[in-house]
Amino acid sequence: MRYNFDLNQADSDPPRSLTPKRDVDWLPLKTHPIFTPTSTSSSSSSGHDYGVSVSPPLRNLLASDGASRLYFWDSTKLCLHRISIRLGEPEPTSVLAASPSKVLQPDVQLDFVVQKISINQNGSALALVGSGGLCIMYLYGHSSTSDNNTVICRTVRVGPQIYCGGHDVIRTLQVSWHPYSNFHLGVLSSDSVFRLFNLSTDLVQPEQEYYLQPVEPGQSKNATSICPVDFSFGEDHLWDKFSVFVLFSDGSIYILCPVVPFRSVYKCESILEIYNDAQSFGLKSPNPTAVNSSLAISWLEETFPNLVQATDGGDAYMIVAQPCALFDASLALQGPLRRACNNGDEGDISIKGAECEGRAVSLLYNLISKDSVLVTAWSGGQLQIDALADEIQPVWNLGNPPRVRVDPNDNILGLAMICEVVTRKLTKVKLDQPLDHTVWSGLPPPLLRLAIVDLALPKKMEKDSLITMFADKLMDQRIYALHNGGIDSIILHFLPFTSQSRGQNQTMRTPSVHPVLNTCQGDTSSPFPLCGFASLSDSLGYSWILGITLSHECIVLEMKTWNLLVPVQVSNFLYEGKSAAAATGERNESERPEIISKDLLGGPKVVLLPQSSSTMRSVTADSIEGRSMLHQYFKLFHENYVEYAHAVYYELKQHEPKLKRLIEDQQTRLKDAQQKLIKVEGKQQLLDDRIERAIELHNVLEERIRRLKNLPGAHKKPLSKAEREFKSTLDHFTDVELDALHTSIDTLTARLRRFTNSSKNNNIVNQQQKMYRRNTYIQGSQISQLKSSLEKLSLLNAENTIKVKLVESTIQSKERNRS
Repeated sequence: MRYNFDLNQADSDPPRSLTPKRDVDWLPLKTHPIFTPTSTSSSSSSGHDYGVSVSPPLRNLLASDGASRLYFWDSTKLCLHRISIRLGEPEPTSVLAASPSKVLQPDVQLDFVVQKISINQNGSALALVGSGGLCIMYLYGHSSTSDNNTVICRTVRVGPQIYCGGHDVIRTLQVSWHPYSNFHLGVLSSDSVFRLFNLSTDLVQPEQEYYLQPVEPGQSKNATSICPVDFSFGEDHLWDKFSVFVLFSDGSIYILCPVVPFRSVYKCESILEIYNDAQSFGLKSPNPTAVNSSLAISWLEETFPNLVQATDGGDAYMIVAQPCALFDASLALQGPLRRACNNGDEGDISIKGAECEGRAVSLLYNLISKDSVLVTAWSGGQLQIDALADEIQPVWNLGNPPRVRVDPNDNILGLAMICEVVTRKLTKVKLDQPLDHTVWSGLPPPLLRLAIVDLALPKKMEKDSLITMFADKLMDQRIYALHNGGIDSIILHFLPFTSQSRGQNQTMRTPSVHPVLNTCQGDTSSPFPLCGFASLSDSLGYSWILGITLSHECIVLEMKTWNLLVPVQVSNFLYEGKSAAAATGERNESERPEIISKDLLGGPKVVLLPQSSSTMRSVTADSIEGRSMLHQYFKLFHENYVEYAHAVYYELKQHEPKLKRLIEDQQTRLKDAQQKLIKVEGKQQLLDDRIERAIELHNVLEERIRRLKNLPGAHKKPLSKAEREFKSTLDHFTDVELDALHTSIDTLTARLRRFTNSSKNNNIVNQQQKMYRRNTYIQGSQISQLKSSLEKLSLLNAENTIKVKLVESTIQSKERNRS
């Protein structure tokens, strides 16, 4: 079964709404009508969906298309809200939203709870993800409108035979759109299979299937360590763009490379770079240990047929990947990724850090300049940050052919393969020696441990915390961590390759962690998790964080490049109708220069003697008690005030040169700012004149366009030669070939009906056979259980008979003795 849906329709034709246009009001996003506590009762329904004793899973029901629209899934009304937004209007830091918003309703009833929504790059389709199902909602194209201004959108199910609702074994663990395709969706499921669906051709069968086998042949491993939990696609960096990073529950990371969606589009320049690298450092390398380079070259030439023309001087900018599979080799599961040795230490090759607790829950791949950074989140509240110390290379297992699905013309439609770990001797990598990039060793790249960050979550969430990570679109060095306790911001200050390229100091600085949003009042209080998170940014360098609470209240926080925010306390007043977005974004006090220590700024600590006022009045100054009390007060005054004043005086004397340098620096900066203001004021008049001339020219052009529109025959142009030929072709097709086409369609329709009926009958027979086998198996198992129970009862009966005879003999002997 195939479904031909054009997901690129949003790029070719602009979406047209079927509803008449109405006047909208632009309101601040936090005061939008759908973000009010009275509009929903999801806070009460969450416990109904997941149970009161079981904490609900971490959800993200908010998505942004990266331009001017937000999408929010209402879990109570089971509909999607599409909100048009304006960034930086009327003030540079404001976010406005259009009211009323558009309501999108799926045309089918969902039989699972939506936990996450994700939109593709061109904004034409949105994925509704749940642990028991996966649906795609087409936002444009074929849709109908109901009477209550609700657009009914086509919603289809992906892999209905694999990911079914209810209490099935196979669950979806992670769903993500491929970064180089608008119609390819990657799904990692609990059966340790990574599937890639092509939504433009087939929604039932996946285009590519990779069965992950992380255990080496002949070795046993703990069952919890071979369970995948998350995956992430690579970005535009050498072979990273063809890589899939898979995280397992024990923290081990594996790589699948190369994985390319059919008909995906790439930059020709980036493909040529890795093609020349494979030829120079792999195929033509004098080192005899180079492997897989010939396979990589042949794979590139078959996947990108126009690559050879591009190397000969072609002017192609983009290149399309063709369906390709090596018929005698399957992809190898590269890993687990080991740690590189620091300072020649040969024993430091462990995977999990000593500070990490619990199990791995999520993975984030982030490309920062030339550094490929992998961030692993643990359930204990720690983030393990690593960087790839070498480049990724494709690796295949020879002699393990994949399963390929082809059409009658021998065109590849899909493939499936078993990905096993390559058994090779691991070589230790030392960071004090340069890496040998000229050898294709076939080994996975080592990891360079950058830092382990502790989020310091509340004690009730330290044992089993769910953490989701997002990379900031405006600043690559910043990572957002979303958990049940709120949102944290992590900034990486050290990156190995980026620091070397900029000539900076290569000392490893620990990342800085700043709580952006705190939804817990304290360590002992229960948290109020968020159900939505999104990051927005504009072209002027402003960025915002959006958060949605369980009561559907919106939190809007302005984020700046390096100016971080003080944690905002979100307490019960969120759920009493007050807005949480009123929290002010103050600067962090740790960023201010420390002139006087905090102990001195706190003042002296006064400790009073435990004496009541009545006792003090009864004591005279000449008595022994009075003198003792005066001595104690004098000593207390000396310790708390005189010594404190001496410490303040000493520290002020020590900070006098520092303050002098600070004042001189501030004066220098003030002079520079004044000079820049003078230059700006001098250019202001010139800018005003240029703006006035541009406005005048714009008015003249508008007047000319209006006059041209009024000319007779402006909208009637004669057909060109190509248009006349195309029109004649269409007329010939209408008169001659259309009847034949209708006849062929009718014939194919009748054949399809017969095939459908036969397949249904076969399915019914198969189901009946399966039910008969299942019932036979159940009856056989019950009979065996009954036999074992009868044997046990017979043994128990024999033992009881022996005991009764023993008791009777004892009683008879006692009676004889009495007589």
